[in-house]
Amino acid sequence: MTHPSLTRRSFTALSASAAAATSFGSVSPATAASTIMTRPIPSSGEPLPVIGLGTSSSFIVDRSDTAAMEQRKAVIQTLIDNGGTLIDTAPSYRGSEGVVGDLVKDLGVNDQAFLATKVRKEGETDGLEELSASFDLLHSDNIDLIQVHNLVDTDRKLSTMREWQEDGRYRYLGITHWRPGAQDALLPVMKQEKIDFVQFQYNIEERGAEAGLLPLAAERGIATLINVPFGRGRLFRQTEGKEIPEWAAEFADSWGQFYLKFILAHPAVTCIIPATNKPHHMADNAGAGLGRLPDAKERRRMVDYVESI
Repeated sequence: MTHPSLTRRSFTALSASAAAATSFGSVSPATAASTIMTRPIPSSGEPLPVIGLGTSSSFIVDRSDTAAMEQRKAVIQTLIDNGGTLIDTAPSYRGSEGVVGDLVKDLGVNDQAFLATKVRKEGETDGLEELSASFDLLHSDNIDLIQVHNLVDTDRKLSTMREWQEDGRYRYLGITHWRPGAQDALLPVMKQEKIDFVQFQYNIEERGAEAGLLPLAAERGIATLINVPFGRGRLFRQTEGKEIPEWAAEFADSWGQFYLKFILAHPAVTCIIPATNKPHHMADNAGAGLGRLPDAKERRRMVDYVESI
């Protein structure tokens, strides 16, 4: 299936937002554009919206908890309404995979959502069981992206994933890691294997990926998914009670957009997957995909500012 960068529903939502903003005055320069930007998946050219949704901690809920499920449903609806598509989950996220699957099905947005999951269990039997279970949990016969989680049993998993990809069960293959100290282990796999995606941590404080992972991804034509963009909330705690600097208001409306746009300004970044369970945070994150991005000089100023706090 293909995933347009802007659905009719999201166009309507964005147009309404722009009209409302105009009726009360000028539209913020940070979000003046009405269409969330996309970047191509290098291996296919398919456009992918640059802001997605992570679920590593934010979607760990009991599926019988109606209020909690409705809140997460609103998050996914907000993602879709604002032109986003990618939802990243994993079997190891303590039930999040099933939560995502149920909510996407309930909302009827299977054709709009770009579903990414992972496999981590070691060994052939356990790994195959985990891979198979994801189709049931996500209520789908095919999954957009399957990733070897934290490089566990990589060779075996990639071999099986390729076979299943040839059978049409997966569209894209990838590998992941979230700990900066271990992320260099992604590099040899990126060099030796044909993969479509690589997922790792990168943010304004943790910039180690700029030395190896991001340049290699660009060189090898591998799409990048960026996790932990807010340093697990540490960056927000650091700026709590502070307004974004006046010069940054030219391209960001909030601290969330400040941090996300720093990441997006790197040309090798394909999509960022901040986790949230709050619809208004999802809407603010999506706003980072609108308007202009900081240039190289502004990015340096952003780093200097955060380091000075």
